[in-house]
Order: sequence, then C-alpha cells, then structure tokens
Amino acid sequence: MEWCYNEEVAFLRSKILALLREAGDSYLSGEEMAKRLGVSRTAVWKHIQELRRDGYDIVSHSRSGYSLQSAPDTLRPEEIKNGLHTRRIGTEIRFYPTIDSTNLEAKRLAQQGAPDGLVVVAEEQGKGRGRLERSFFSPAGKGIWFSVILRPDFLPQDAPKCTLLSAVAVAKAAEDFGMKVGIKWPNDVLAGGKKLVGILTEMSAEMERIHYVIIGTGINVNIKAEEFPEELRDKAASFSEVKGEKIPRAAFFRAVLEHMDALYDAILREGFAEVFSEWRRYSITLGQTVRVIDARGGGQGAFVGKAVDIDEDGALLVDTAPGRRRVLAGDVSIRPQQD
Repeated sequence: MEWCYNEEVAFLRSKILALLREAGDSYLSGEEMAKRLGVSRTAVWKHIQELRRDGYDIVSHSRSGYSLQSAPDTLRPEEIKNGLHTRRIGTEIRFYPTIDSTNLEAKRLAQQGAPDGLVVVAEEQGKGRGRLERSFFSPAGKGIWFSVILRPDFLPQDAPKCTLLSAVAVAKAAEDFGMKVGIKWPNDVLAGGKKLVGILTEMSAEMERIHYVIIGTGINVNIKAEEFPEELRDKAASFSEVKGEKIPRAAFFRAVLEHMDALYDAILREGFAEVFSEWRRYSITLGQTVRVIDARGGGQGAFVGKAVDIDEDGALLVDTAPGRRRVLAGDVSIRPQQD
C-alpha cells in the first residue's frame, strides 16, 4: 500500500480550492487566502504549488493573486467533497494513489475504530476482488474503486442486504447522468449484457451485534473496450461506452455517494423497503427465466426456473416445476427467451 492522503492537508487544500472557486474568474491574493484560512502566505504558496503538481491549472499574477482555471480528473478528497451533500457517507475520505484493496484497507481502519460512513478510495487497486473471490480489474485513473465502512444498528442477518444498496445507488447515479442500466440479482449493474460494476460486501459481527459492514464497489467509468483484458472484453464495459463520452469521475462519484447516503439513512429509519422497491425498478432478473448455480453446491445444485421476486431478506424467489426455490447466494444467469 502506498501513501495515504493526509486529512489535515486535504482539509486545507479543499479550503484553498473552495476560495478559488468562490472567486470564479476573479483573482484572489495569497495574503487574503492566508488571512481567511489562518495560515501563513508561505503555507498558501506551498499548497498552490502542490495543487499545480497534481494537475490543477492555477494561474497567478504578481499583483492580483491566483485564479483556478480547471481541475484534473482526480478522486482526491478536495474534489469529491466539492459540492458533496451527505449526512454520513463521505464526510471522511481516505485517498490512496494505489492500494492492494480498498476493502482490506477499510477493514484495517474499521478495526482501529474508523467512523460510520468513512470512505476509502483509490486511483488503482492491485488486488481488487468481487463476489466468489473473483479478481476485479482496477486500472489507474479509469474507474472508481472504493469501500464504505458502515456501523448500522440492525442485526447481522440484515447485513447482506447492503449489497443491494450499492447497486441501486450506482444505478440511480447513472440515471442522473442520462444512462439506462439494469441490475442482475443480486448486485451486478449491467448495460447491453455487460458488467459495469463489481460489489463485495463483508462484515464483522457477533451473534446480536454488527461491529462493521464494508461495502466494496468497483465502477468501470472511463475504460475503453480495448483496454480491458482480452478475457473480459465480452463480459465487461464502462459507463463511458454506455454514454458515448468521457464521464467526469468526481461528479459521478459524488452522485453515487449521495444516493448511498440517502438510502442508508432510509434503512436506518425505516428498514430496507425503499432499497428493495428501487432494486425491483432496476431489476433485469425478475420475470425472466434464469439458471441458478447454488454457491454452496459447487455447481451440483444448478436448476432453471422463473425469477418472480425478492423476499424480505433480499433472497431471489424462483418458480420451478417442483415448486418455489429461495436463493440466498449463487450465480444467476438469464436464459434467452424462446420464440
């Protein structure tokens, strides 16, 4: 794991950027910024130089001061928090240029007492993984690779439902950006039959109490078709392919976090009803003939039936010739409709 973005540095940089954005096309002097931030002019100058090195186009004039012309496509906290409106999720963000796995780091932080809603995000993952221990392609600067630490007050048996929360949040963000996607049970976000998002939910708990839940989410944002490994090209896609243009990652990430936060708030107040209702709205599984491979049976328990609904636990209900089956874990594939 490489260097983690210092929270104090991130806070000051975010304040500097906020002042520059507030100034718009006007110039703001280093002296004025130093006065308003309670730091020295030298400190402001040093942070301006660092921001420039990170890709911010900040022009300066000897008599007028500084002006922000443009910002880079980055997932640094100062960009994510610019315009972010959440109550819990994303109020604290840990950023890493590269990392083994955001879920692994989130676990480490959770064990050290990290708060409810803390977000771990990286530009690149070396050991990203999804459901059933499958590896997840996480190249630098092309996606949003993040994990959220939750400390809910519901029972441990409710925790697996959180995986639906993340899928719905991404689908709603995509809708905000004018894209139509669907969710294949339980949490695969798809477009044109190709996977756009990978989600892995993990938990630490006792019998009656959750210590923490970690929702790891990998979003393919601006990966070109030819950039995917050959074995993934017929299975995976990115949102830029769906949209037909490059997606601003920070803005898309803010939308995802805001939807996650709103859904999590609804869960804490009223349970999972809203998440389930929204999941059904985006579902491409319900009403379809599906083939199910039970995760516990090593492929031995495969069966075919019609997916009719999800129950109060988020389990998929499948009608088969012998009767209704309830699927809590496993691989579900949608079978082509017969003419």
